[in-house]
Amino acid sequence: MREACRAGRDPLRERRQLRQSRTMADLLDAYVESARFKAKTEQTQAIDRGRIERHLKPTLGREYAHTLTRDDVERAFAAIRDGKTACDETTENPRGRARVTGGPGAARMAIDLLRAAFNWAKGQGLAAANPCEHVETGSSRTRDAILEDATQHARLFKTLARMENEKRIREPVADAIRLIALTGARRGEVAGLLWDHVDLKRGLLTLPPAAHKTGRKTGGPRVIGLPAAAQAVIARQPEGEADDYVFARSKGSLASTLSHAFAEVREEADLPNDITLHGLRHTVGSHLAMRGASAPEIMTVLGHRQLSTVQRYIHFAEGAHRDLAERAAAVAVAGLAESTRDDAAEVVDLSKTRGKK
Repeated sequence: MREACRAGRDPLRERRQLRQSRTMADLLDAYVESARFKAKTEQTQAIDRGRIERHLKPTLGREYAHTLTRDDVERAFAAIRDGKTACDETTENPRGRARVTGGPGAARMAIDLLRAAFNWAKGQGLAAANPCEHVETGSSRTRDAILEDATQHARLFKTLARMENEKRIREPVADAIRLIALTGARRGEVAGLLWDHVDLKRGLLTLPPAAHKTGRKTGGPRVIGLPAAAQAVIARQPEGEADDYVFARSKGSLASTLSHAFAEVREEADLPNDITLHGLRHTVGSHLAMRGASAPEIMTVLGHRQLSTVQRYIHFAEGAHRDLAERAAAVAVAGLAESTRDDAAEVVDLSKTRGKK
């Protein structure tokens, strides 16, 4: 204390300010109550609350927001990545438990959320800097697995029908999965779909900005075209009021239910082990690209905002076209190889003949 006084500081004032400072738990709570956070979709809010309560608060909650450093953030990232925030607890969800395992993906998403919270706090004058700014969290692994042909799609739809008939999957859940496979809509968009968003006469879904992922950034609606099969899926749902969900839920989050249900469907249908519910969306984008759709057309169908996001589909299509070209040319290539062998043999014969002369 004497050294602080000699340096012209006021230790008592510093302690008083520290006691009154905002902890990271306080800052994160304020972010959750903010208009920016509430502008996210219902499903995204639920996921982000889980990341805050199960990863960020346990690792950083007691730290003071204004003194948080890049090193603190990197230590939190390492702790989440290494499973130190893992837990298995009872929840209000119908399935009854939340199993949190951590890992690189969970750590990356948690720090991305923390970065967003600090960006908001800076705009509100609650933080002077963002300690996440130069933290390296790695890149997400692109999930390239798709349903490659009509046969795999047939197995998906037949399995859904069988499980539905045997009462092992609820009809709204099965139909929600069908709609994702037919349109490439996001899981959250389908889970949160309201009757107010549906226009079957025009064959369109029109999602307001708050109901789709890029809505907060673009400020515009997302329009999803419905093929006839998708219109039939929606038409058979019990119609409700404008603010009722199209796909009735029992309890808890329908989006979470869809993921669990699809995992069971995937196994029973003998689909690729690494395809996820989101992979059905990638399937639509990839097949669009293989059929010659342009990048802007794919962006329109899938609701992407950035051109770079659709490059995965373009690259996939290029690879598929090369494979198809090889298969298409297989017979011709075999003939070419045979003719080359014949030419070589003829050259040998000619050289022998000339040698005899």
